[in-house]
Amino acid sequence: MTLILKNGRPVVRLRAFRAIDDPETCLRFIKGHEHVLTSIGVKKVTSSKDEWMFNPASFVLIVESLDGENVYGGARIHVAGGTQPLPIEEATGMMDPKIFDLVWSYAQEGTGEGCGLWNSREIAGYGIGSIFLTRAAIAIAPRIGLKTLFALCAPYTINLTKAVGYRQEFGVGNNGTFYYPKLDLLATTMVLDDVLNVPTASEEDRNAILALRDMAVGPRIEVLRSKEIEIHYDLSLNNLQGWDLQKIINMANGPRSLDNGKSPDDIVIL
Repeated sequence: MTLILKNGRPVVRLRAFRAIDDPETCLRFIKGHEHVLTSIGVKKVTSSKDEWMFNPASFVLIVESLDGENVYGGARIHVAGGTQPLPIEEATGMMDPKIFDLVWSYAQEGTGEGCGLWNSREIAGYGIGSIFLTRAAIAIAPRIGLKTLFALCAPYTINLTKAVGYRQEFGVGNNGTFYYPKLDLLATTMVLDDVLNVPTASEEDRNAILALRDMAVGPRIEVLRSKEIEIHYDLSLNNLQGWDLQKIINMANGPRSLDNGKSPDDIVIL
């Protein structure tokens, strides 16, 4: 994949959509994420049967070339409810079932999870797989009707996650931590309590999130550690006819429970 450059900086598009509205792009997302996971040594990978593609509560943020031919990264927001547990429930429920009641309590006012964050090597170092997709996900969360967001973070992403407004949730696991996806990797449960106002975010991140929300569609020159990238955002989510958050929440029909049919040795693409 060759990046298109303009004035020496990469040019990409970052757009958001509901998974069931664009299955072709979902498949490209899955293929790219699988490649990244296997390249870092996570060899035994399942895709949870790629069920999130068909979950009406799943939203996708994709970073792609302007013509849509190449995919460079992505992330997802799963709304609590729908046809699946949240990825954090699937990942940690066998270690601590309290996660199911915790998510259900937050779900009553609209919650979800930012997950599946990845970027390709071609665009590494420009902030796509860290800050810019994360900000965009928070920017669209109120448009979906969410008040809060969960995240399951690797150690090297905790400071970044705190900067955009998340806090550590100590009520599950070992003070919020779990060994996932492998026994030598630690993951931390994080919660963003107010996606609308993000009052606990850093000033820089809060301003950027609110600016994205106000703009929704348009280009921005983003800068990370003196490296510039031109991102053409499309966060409008205009195709939400029939979206009913309460109906989505009610599909869970109460707290989720353990899926005893899943092998604990499988690593699920979340």
